[in-house]
Amino acid sequence: MKAADILKRAADVLRIESEGVLSIAERLDENFVRAVGLLRDCRGKVVVTGLGKSGLVCHKIAATLASTGTPAFFLHSGDAVHGDLGMVMSGDVILAVSNSGETIEMLRLLPHFKMNGIKLIVMTGHPNSSLAKAGDVVLNVGVKEEACPLGLAPTASTTAALAMGDALAVVLLEVKGFKEEDFAMRHPGGILGRKLILRVEDLMHGGEELPLVVQETPVKEALFEITSKRLGVAGVTDEGGHLIGVFTDGDLRRGLQTHGDGILHKRVGEVMTANPRTIEKDVLAAQALAQMEENLPRPITALFVLDRQSKPIGVIHLHDILKTGI
Repeated sequence: MKAADILKRAADVLRIESEGVLSIAERLDENFVRAVGLLRDCRGKVVVTGLGKSGLVCHKIAATLASTGTPAFFLHSGDAVHGDLGMVMSGDVILAVSNSGETIEMLRLLPHFKMNGIKLIVMTGHPNSSLAKAGDVVLNVGVKEEACPLGLAPTASTTAALAMGDALAVVLLEVKGFKEEDFAMRHPGGILGRKLILRVEDLMHGGEELPLVVQETPVKEALFEITSKRLGVAGVTDEGGHLIGVFTDGDLRRGLQTHGDGILHKRVGEVMTANPRTIEKDVLAAQALAQMEENLPRPITALFVLDRQSKPIGVIHLHDILKTGI
């Protein structure tokens, strides 16, 4: 095939599949509303079942439902008739996906569903099929043609089923009031999850790692504290233990310009940066990062964490936040 022919064929495939999705959008009716209602009211889990290419679509639908607030899992129809049906319990809702609606393995499951009063949502391309007739709700995902030129490989039909699954999941999350924070709780390994879960207290250095000196401490000793704690900063407290300033390498450079070598014998309270920015332990780490970056192009690299009495209990460093990938 020439390049032009290749591109034309690819465009034809995309057109056929997009038309298939648009066609099921135009057929949406009360059945979709009823399906959403069954999934919303499910007191158990949503069991998404199918096999072959439809089974692969089921995997994705189940994963999307589970990640958006609806407990769900995939059940291979072939394995179900050989024992895995024991995973299905009263109170579950079945979402069965079969383009033909005549898949033998799925039809063998119907007596079990009926006997246990399990609701059945059928997603099929043939609304008059045996499977569809057994369903409590039928979602017609039939397409005019497959993108495969032989009409054999499931292409447009599986795309349509996948899109319908996404439609169910997205509408369902809105009906349930599912929020960004809920999504994050189910994705602790992702960037969004870390942004919405990690808090300052999860990353801060406290206890013996906390670099602190009193305001009467000589600068020379304050430098030892900074070096030993390896955070590039030392908090300066008054006699009552309240944070009144910070001492950094920037303060040292400015002090050398003003006092020369004599700075080493100065009290740290004389050369510190007073009234430093601070943060509370229950603030999101992402907010701490935003606060540090407010001073770009010279961001703050550390924030001291204070308790309700303005006493330092920790310090969070820019590098510790960046390591999380936030």
